[in-house]
Amino acid sequence: MDNRAEVREFLMSRRARISPADVGMPPGSNRRVAGLRRAEVAMLAGVSVEYYAKLERGDIAGASASVLESLSSALRLDEAERMHLHDLARAADGIPASGRARRRATGQQHARASLQQTLDAITGGPAFVRDRRQNLLATNALGRAFYSPVIGDGGRAPNLARFQFLDPASRDFYPDWELFAEMCVGIMRAEAGRDPHDRVLQDLVGELATRSETFSRLWTAHDVRSHGTGSKRFHHPVVGDVTLVYEELAVTADDGLRLFIYTAEPGSPSAERLQLLANWSGQAVESVRGD
Repeated sequence: MDNRAEVREFLMSRRARISPADVGMPPGSNRRVAGLRRAEVAMLAGVSVEYYAKLERGDIAGASASVLESLSSALRLDEAERMHLHDLARAADGIPASGRARRRATGQQHARASLQQTLDAITGGPAFVRDRRQNLLATNALGRAFYSPVIGDGGRAPNLARFQFLDPASRDFYPDWELFAEMCVGIMRAEAGRDPHDRVLQDLVGELATRSETFSRLWTAHDVRSHGTGSKRFHHPVVGDVTLVYEELAVTADDGLRLFIYTAEPGSPSAERLQLLANWSGQAVESVRGD
Protein backbone atom coordinates (compact mmCIF):
# COMPACT_ATOMS: atom_id res chain seq x y z
CA MET A 1 0.00 0.00 0.00
CA ASP A 2 1.23 3.51 -0.90
CA ASN A 3 1.88 5.46 2.31
CA ARG A 4 2.76 8.79 0.71
CA ALA A 5 -0.39 10.50 2.00
CA GLU A 6 0.44 9.38 5.53
CA VAL A 7 3.99 10.73 5.23
CA ARG A 8 2.81 14.02 3.74
CA GLU A 9 0.18 14.67 6.40
CA PHE A 10 2.49 13.68 9.25
CA LEU A 11 5.30 16.01 8.15
CA MET A 12 2.90 18.88 7.45
CA SER A 13 1.21 18.49 10.84
CA ARG A 14 4.56 18.49 12.65
CA ARG A 15 5.75 21.55 10.72
CA ALA A 16 2.52 23.44 11.44
CA ARG A 17 2.87 23.17 15.21
CA ILE A 18 6.31 24.89 15.39
CA SER A 19 6.49 28.67 15.36
CA PRO A 20 9.56 30.59 14.17
CA ALA A 21 10.05 31.82 17.74
CA ASP A 22 10.30 28.20 18.90
CA VAL A 23 13.48 27.76 16.87
CA GLY A 24 14.92 31.26 17.32
CA MET A 25 13.81 32.66 13.96
CA PRO A 26 12.19 36.06 13.40
CA PRO A 27 8.49 35.80 12.49
CA GLY A 28 8.94 37.83 9.32
CA SER A 29 6.11 39.42 7.38
CA ASN A 30 3.44 38.11 5.05
CA ARG A 31 3.50 34.71 6.75
CA ARG A 32 0.66 32.70 5.22
CA VAL A 33 1.28 29.30 6.78
CA ALA A 34 0.80 27.97 10.27
CA GLY A 35 4.12 27.13 11.81
CA LEU A 36 7.35 26.95 9.85
CA ARG A 37 7.74 27.31 6.12
CA ARG A 38 9.22 24.46 4.10
CA ALA A 39 12.34 26.50 3.49
CA GLU A 40 12.80 27.01 7.21
CA VAL A 41 12.51 23.29 7.95
CA ALA A 42 14.95 22.54 5.14
CA MET A 43 17.48 25.02 6.56
CA LEU A 44 17.15 23.56 10.08
CA ALA A 45 17.54 20.02 8.74
CA GLY A 46 20.50 20.88 6.51
CA VAL A 47 18.86 19.74 3.27
CA SER A 48 17.83 21.58 0.14
CA VAL A 49 14.38 23.11 -0.12
CA GLU A 50 13.72 20.96 -3.18
CA TYR A 51 14.62 17.77 -1.33
CA TYR A 52 12.49 18.61 1.70
CA ALA A 53 9.57 19.49 -0.59
CA LYS A 54 9.96 16.06 -2.17
CA LEU A 55 9.88 14.40 1.25
CA GLU A 56 6.82 16.37 2.30
CA ARG A 57 5.04 15.25 -0.86
CA GLY A 58 5.41 11.77 0.60
CA ASP A 59 8.36 10.58 -1.48
CA ILE A 60 10.34 9.37 1.51
CA ALA A 61 11.56 6.07 0.04
CA GLY A 62 15.33 5.92 0.07
CA ALA A 63 15.79 8.67 2.67
CA SER A 64 18.89 7.94 4.73
CA ALA A 65 18.90 7.47 8.48
CA SER A 66 20.95 10.66 8.85
CA VAL A 67 18.36 12.68 6.91
CA LEU A 68 15.55 11.23 9.03
CA GLU A 69 17.43 12.13 12.20
CA SER A 70 18.03 15.66 10.93
CA LEU A 71 14.34 16.03 10.15
CA SER A 72 13.44 14.68 13.59
CA SER A 73 15.63 17.30 15.18
CA ALA A 74 14.37 20.13 12.98
CA LEU A 75 10.73 19.24 13.66
CA ARG A 76 11.39 18.65 17.36
CA LEU A 77 9.95 15.15 17.28
CA ASP A 78 9.72 13.21 20.51
CA GLU A 79 10.91 9.61 20.65
CA ALA A 80 7.57 8.11 19.57
CA GLU A 81 7.32 10.55 16.65
CA ARG A 82 10.94 9.91 15.64
CA MET A 83 10.34 6.17 15.54
CA HIS A 84 7.13 6.76 13.59
CA LEU A 85 9.03 8.72 10.94
CA HIS A 86 11.55 5.88 10.63
CA ASP A 87 8.70 3.36 10.41
CA LEU A 88 7.07 5.37 7.62
CA ALA A 89 10.37 5.41 5.72
CA ARG A 90 10.87 1.66 6.18
CA ALA A 91 7.33 1.00 4.98
CA ALA A 92 7.96 3.16 1.91
CA ASP A 93 11.10 1.11 1.24
CA GLY A 94 9.10 -2.12 1.62
CA ILE A 95 10.95 -3.14 4.78
CA PRO A 96 8.83 -4.48 7.66
CA ALA A 97 9.36 -2.45 10.84
CA SER A 98 9.84 -5.66 12.80
CA GLY A 99 12.66 -6.82 10.52
CA ARG A 100 10.68 -9.97 9.75
CA ALA A 101 9.09 -10.93 6.48
CA ARG A 102 5.62 -9.46 6.20
CA ARG A 103 2.82 -11.94 6.67
CA ARG A 104 -0.66 -11.55 5.25
CA ALA A 105 -2.88 -9.93 7.88
CA THR A 106 -5.41 -12.30 9.39
CA GLY A 107 -8.61 -11.58 11.25
CA GLN A 108 -7.17 -12.12 14.70
CA GLN A 109 -4.18 -13.62 16.43
CA HIS A 110 -4.56 -16.04 19.31
CA ALA A 111 -2.57 -16.41 22.50
CA ARG A 112 -0.49 -19.57 22.74
CA ALA A 113 -1.17 -21.99 25.59
CA SER A 114 2.20 -21.23 27.19
CA LEU A 115 1.45 -17.49 27.02
CA GLN A 116 -1.85 -18.08 28.81
CA GLN A 117 0.00 -20.13 31.44
CA THR A 118 2.37 -17.21 31.94
CA LEU A 119 -0.57 -14.88 32.46
CA ASP A 120 -2.17 -17.30 34.91
CA ALA A 121 1.03 -17.31 36.97
CA ILE A 122 0.66 -13.54 37.54
CA THR A 123 -1.60 -13.13 40.57
CA GLY A 124 -0.66 -9.76 42.07
CA GLY A 125 -2.43 -7.59 39.50
CA PRO A 126 -4.40 -7.56 36.25
CA ALA A 127 -2.38 -8.82 33.29
CA PHE A 128 -3.40 -9.14 29.68
CA VAL A 129 -2.10 -9.52 26.13
CA ARG A 130 -3.31 -7.36 23.26
CA ASP A 131 -2.40 -7.26 19.60
CA ARG A 132 -1.56 -4.26 17.41
CA ARG A 133 -5.26 -3.84 16.56
CA GLN A 134 -6.23 -3.35 20.21
CA ASN A 135 -7.84 -6.79 20.53
CA LEU A 136 -7.75 -8.16 24.07
CA LEU A 137 -6.47 -11.68 23.35
CA ALA A 138 -5.90 -13.17 26.80
CA THR A 139 -5.98 -12.20 30.48
CA ASN A 140 -5.18 -13.64 33.87
CA ALA A 141 -8.02 -14.22 36.35
CA LEU A 142 -7.75 -10.76 37.89
CA GLY A 143 -7.51 -9.23 34.44
CA ARG A 144 -10.81 -10.86 33.45
CA ALA A 145 -12.47 -9.40 36.52
CA PHE A 146 -10.84 -6.01 36.05
CA TYR A 147 -11.74 -5.74 32.37
CA SER A 148 -15.24 -7.15 32.77
CA PRO A 149 -16.77 -3.90 31.39
CA VAL A 150 -14.70 -4.40 28.21
CA ILE A 151 -15.11 -8.17 27.89
CA GLY A 152 -18.86 -8.15 28.50
CA ASP A 153 -20.85 -11.27 27.77
CA GLY A 154 -18.84 -12.60 24.85
CA GLY A 155 -19.64 -12.38 21.16
CA ARG A 156 -17.07 -10.41 19.19
CA ALA A 157 -13.56 -10.49 20.65
CA PRO A 158 -13.15 -7.59 23.09
CA ASN A 159 -11.43 -4.66 21.46
CA LEU A 160 -10.09 -1.80 23.58
CA ALA A 161 -10.54 0.80 20.82
CA ARG A 162 -14.15 -0.14 20.12
CA PHE A 163 -14.88 -0.04 23.85
CA GLN A 164 -13.16 3.35 24.18
CA PHE A 165 -15.07 5.07 21.38
CA LEU A 166 -18.30 3.13 20.88
CA ASP A 167 -19.36 1.94 24.34
CA PRO A 168 -20.82 4.58 26.71
CA ALA A 169 -19.60 2.46 29.65
CA SER A 170 -16.03 3.52 28.82
CA ARG A 171 -16.68 7.02 30.16
CA ASP A 172 -17.41 5.55 33.58
CA PHE A 173 -14.55 3.05 33.46
CA TYR A 174 -12.00 5.68 32.38
CA PRO A 175 -12.27 8.82 34.56
CA ASP A 176 -9.64 10.44 32.31
CA TRP A 177 -11.56 9.51 29.18
CA GLU A 178 -10.12 12.20 26.88
CA LEU A 179 -6.57 11.27 27.85
CA PHE A 180 -7.28 7.58 27.24
CA ALA A 181 -8.82 8.44 23.87
CA GLU A 182 -5.70 10.36 22.81
CA MET A 183 -3.45 7.52 23.96
CA CYS A 184 -5.50 4.90 22.12
CA VAL A 185 -5.48 6.79 18.82
CA GLY A 186 -1.80 7.68 19.12
CA ILE A 187 -0.87 4.03 19.59
CA MET A 188 -3.06 2.95 16.67
CA ARG A 189 -1.57 5.66 14.44
CA ALA A 190 1.93 4.41 15.29
CA GLU A 191 0.91 0.82 14.49
CA ALA A 192 -0.58 1.90 11.16
CA GLY A 193 2.72 3.55 10.30
CA ARG A 194 4.63 0.34 11.03
CA ASP A 195 2.47 -1.72 8.69
CA PRO A 196 0.37 0.18 6.14
CA HIS A 197 -0.55 -3.20 4.61
CA ASP A 198 -2.61 -4.29 7.63
CA ARG A 199 -6.06 -4.35 6.08
CA VAL A 200 -7.76 -5.42 9.32
CA LEU A 201 -6.34 -2.40 11.15
CA GLN A 202 -7.36 -0.14 8.27
CA ASP A 203 -10.91 -1.49 8.46
CA LEU A 204 -11.01 -0.86 12.21
CA VAL A 205 -9.82 2.72 11.70
CA GLY A 206 -12.49 3.22 9.04
CA GLU A 207 -15.20 1.83 11.31
CA LEU A 208 -14.23 4.04 14.24
CA ALA A 209 -13.77 7.17 12.11
CA THR A 210 -17.27 6.66 10.69
CA ARG A 211 -18.96 6.00 14.03
CA SER A 212 -17.05 8.34 16.37
CA GLU A 213 -16.48 12.04 15.74
CA THR A 214 -13.87 12.10 18.51
CA PHE A 215 -11.88 9.29 16.94
CA SER A 216 -12.04 10.97 13.53
CA ARG A 217 -10.80 14.26 14.99
CA LEU A 218 -7.93 12.63 16.88
CA TRP A 219 -6.93 10.47 13.92
CA THR A 220 -6.54 13.47 11.62
CA ALA A 221 -4.20 15.12 14.16
CA HIS A 222 -1.50 12.53 13.27
CA ASP A 223 -0.23 12.36 16.85
CA VAL A 224 1.61 9.17 17.78
CA ARG A 225 2.75 7.70 21.07
CA SER A 226 4.13 4.58 22.65
CA HIS A 227 2.85 3.01 25.85
CA GLY A 228 5.83 1.68 27.82
CA THR A 229 5.07 2.54 31.42
CA GLY A 230 2.98 4.95 33.46
CA SER A 231 -0.04 5.18 35.71
CA LYS A 232 -3.76 5.24 35.00
CA ARG A 233 -6.95 5.86 36.90
CA PHE A 234 -9.96 3.57 36.56
CA HIS A 235 -13.43 3.39 38.05
CA HIS A 236 -14.42 -0.25 38.33
CA PRO A 237 -18.15 -1.00 38.67
CA VAL A 238 -17.51 -3.42 41.57
CA VAL A 239 -14.74 -1.84 43.68
CA GLY A 240 -14.73 1.80 42.59
CA ASP A 241 -11.72 4.05 41.98
CA VAL A 242 -8.26 2.54 41.56
CA THR A 243 -4.96 4.02 40.44
CA LEU A 244 -2.54 1.52 38.91
CA VAL A 245 0.93 1.62 37.42
CA TYR A 246 1.63 -0.47 34.34
CA GLU A 247 4.51 -1.99 32.45
CA GLU A 248 4.36 -2.97 28.77
CA LEU A 249 6.49 -5.89 27.55
CA ALA A 250 6.93 -7.04 23.96
CA VAL A 251 6.08 -10.69 23.29
CA THR A 252 9.05 -11.31 21.02
CA ALA A 253 7.84 -14.74 19.88
CA ASP A 254 4.68 -13.19 18.41
CA ASP A 255 5.14 -10.05 16.32
CA GLY A 256 2.85 -7.27 17.43
CA LEU A 257 1.69 -8.77 20.74
CA ARG A 258 2.18 -6.82 23.97
CA LEU A 259 1.93 -8.02 27.57
CA PHE A 260 0.65 -5.51 30.12
CA ILE A 261 0.88 -5.89 33.88
CA TYR A 262 -0.93 -3.52 36.25
CA THR A 263 -0.04 -3.20 39.91
CA ALA A 264 -1.05 -0.97 42.81
CA GLU A 265 1.21 0.67 45.37
CA PRO A 266 1.47 -1.76 48.32
CA GLY A 267 -0.74 -0.76 51.23
CA SER A 268 -2.64 1.83 49.21
CA PRO A 269 -6.45 2.03 48.92
CA SER A 270 -6.06 0.84 45.32
CA ALA A 271 -4.20 -2.27 46.50
CA GLU A 272 -7.00 -3.01 48.97
CA ARG A 273 -9.59 -2.60 46.23
CA LEU A 274 -7.66 -4.91 43.90
CA GLN A 275 -7.70 -7.52 46.64
CA LEU A 276 -11.44 -7.02 47.04
CA LEU A 277 -11.81 -7.52 43.29
CA ALA A 278 -9.73 -10.71 43.46
CA ASN A 279 -11.94 -11.99 46.29
CA TRP A 280 -15.10 -11.05 44.39
CA SER A 281 -13.80 -12.73 41.25
CA GLY A 282 -13.06 -15.96 43.13
CA GLN A 283 -16.50 -15.98 44.73
CA ALA A 284 -18.12 -15.32 41.36
CA VAL A 285 -16.30 -18.28 39.84
CA GLU A 286 -17.26 -20.55 42.73
CA SER A 287 -20.89 -19.42 42.42
CA VAL A 288 -20.96 -20.36 38.76
CA ARG A 289 -19.37 -23.73 39.48
CA GLY A 290 -21.85 -24.30 42.29
CA ASP A 291 -24.73 -23.84 39.91
